[in-house]
Amino acid sequence: MSALPNQKSNLKYRPDIDGLRAVAVLCVLAFHLGVGHMIGGFVGVDVFFVISGYLISAIIFSQIATRSFSVFGFYERRIRRIFPALFVMLIMFSIVASIYMLPVELVDFSKSLLAATTSTSNFYFWRHSGYFDSPTSNPLLHTWSLAVEEQFYILFPIFLVVVRRFFPHRLRAAVVFLFFCSLAASAVMVHYDTVSDFYMPYTRAWELLLGTLLSLGIFPRMRSLLLRNVATLVGIGLIAYSVLRYSKLTPFPGLAALVPCIGSALIIRAGEFGPSLVGKVLSWRPVVFIGLISYSLYLWHWPVIVMHKMGMLANPLSILPPWCTALFPTLRLDMIIEGLVPFVLAVLSWRFVERPFRSRSMWISRKPLFTLSAVVVVVLIAFSGITIFAGGFKGRFPSQSVKVASFLAHSDGGSFGQIGNCFISNTSRSAVLDNDQCLRLVDGKKNYLLIGDSLAGALWSGLSSALPNDHVMLASVSNCKPFLHPEGSADCKEEMNYIFQNYLPRHTVDGLLLEAMWAPPNMAGLTKTIEWAKQHQVPVIVFGPVQMYDAPLPRLLAYSIAWNEPDLATRHRVISCAPRDAQMQSLAASTWHVPYVSLYHAICDGGECLEYADTEHSIPLMNDEVHLNKFGSELVARRLIDRGELNRVKLR
Repeated sequence: MSALPNQKSNLKYRPDIDGLRAVAVLCVLAFHLGVGHMIGGFVGVDVFFVISGYLISAIIFSQIATRSFSVFGFYERRIRRIFPALFVMLIMFSIVASIYMLPVELVDFSKSLLAATTSTSNFYFWRHSGYFDSPTSNPLLHTWSLAVEEQFYILFPIFLVVVRRFFPHRLRAAVVFLFFCSLAASAVMVHYDTVSDFYMPYTRAWELLLGTLLSLGIFPRMRSLLLRNVATLVGIGLIAYSVLRYSKLTPFPGLAALVPCIGSALIIRAGEFGPSLVGKVLSWRPVVFIGLISYSLYLWHWPVIVMHKMGMLANPLSILPPWCTALFPTLRLDMIIEGLVPFVLAVLSWRFVERPFRSRSMWISRKPLFTLSAVVVVVLIAFSGITIFAGGFKGRFPSQSVKVASFLAHSDGGSFGQIGNCFISNTSRSAVLDNDQCLRLVDGKKNYLLIGDSLAGALWSGLSSALPNDHVMLASVSNCKPFLHPEGSADCKEEMNYIFQNYLPRHTVDGLLLEAMWAPPNMAGLTKTIEWAKQHQVPVIVFGPVQMYDAPLPRLLAYSIAWNEPDLATRHRVISCAPRDAQMQSLAASTWHVPYVSLYHAICDGGECLEYADTEHSIPLMNDEVHLNKFGSELVARRLIDRGELNRVKLR
């Protein structure tokens, strides 16, 4: 085909690309481990997409040019490359999950296993969870990207065959057209439905197609060493910028994804024409080795992290001598085990699964390979179906443990269903706050306005029940601090702008109640908000943090019953909550001069913290790590009344 470039250079082994793979997987691993400031490490997946699109397209176009391309041959290579390591991970983790997971969790896992087996994970998690929402409850969450790739590569060869048959000289134009259509869809949708934009194949296809455009050679040549060095330095700089500056609040993918993708493209393109400084670093053998095991490392890292956070891996502190932890008191040993174990498993997977199945001399030919893959798929689907039908095999745990664990099924926090369109979650699609209803004043009653993130939404139920003679309004958006100038989603900014610029200047409320998942960097924004409220004669009451846990409380309580470890939940408390509460209480008295309500002290008193909202009926205080459920919210509000907190701030 005259439309295709010479593919010989594209097919040479590129150690720098394996090095770029290493950068991508390490970024993702650092993001999931919470390493330093790498809060945008999730862009490593986008780097993977560009690399994949480039390499696969280069092979396809080379075979098309030599008339040796076969759709079935292409699918065989994809099966050899993707399925063996994936299936081994799914089988191994299914065994572990069947032993350790609580029934409700095993059912959810089986549903995600069914999706991962059929390469539809992106659609499953699109319906059930945003990527950044309670990810540790989804051990197969990371398979969404594999599903996007497989969906792309199911359709892409068919597209090429059609173009080759009917438009043999329009291949480049067709790919460019698809690229811009997909990019435009992503750029538009990110402002309306970020969850769909993140997961859908048609909003991600442009990233793979960028690699395709690279393989078609439509970008300028880089024969000059100076040009290659500049291009690769800019490229690695763009990737680093997105890793260090992006966060879960960044509208993504959309146009923001262009930054890491263009960075990857510059490095790949420059490497086609010779060495560069960045290329030499990426070609360093230890870096290349990480790139070689990157697929297996990506497969194993997230399930291992989830296993550890769920208590399925031993505490690494227990295997070290006391002097070690004394010398390195700040060393996050949990991070070490969550990083080291996946590396070991990745090396084993690469050596004994990936390499044998990808080898041309592999003993299994195409037909047996397809048959074996189909058998494994059927077995995994059958296991998923039986487990779902059996309700997660509840007989594996004591009945009281199962009852407590059942609250894990209420992933919305337990009370959000009652507040309608007064709370908007990250997974809400085309939903807006019903301000006419949510912010409606009631004559003859005191009117309080509670604003903030999902913690405000969780608190609303308790305050409403504790103040039956008053009216508590709510405006709550996920990950939205109740600030004058918030840094959050478009929904967050729109709602806070409306409240502070339109609603409060025109309506008189008896109290503006502020609640959120507070962190030290939030104090400056909170101070400015309080100052604005004072200038506009709006009474402010600040609610402090609740006691949080590093795993869902119902899970901890269920395991404590099953394993006869009464202090299990205590050991998993987040220790920063108490000092943060003390800091905010001090600021309220000395700097803000506003009433402060300590939710922490309503939950924790004298070193003991409430864990159940109703001990007799085994109802936990929360349904996850931090959100009070309906019962917990009402109990905490009653304790605030008993302690005189609500009387003191004149909320009665």
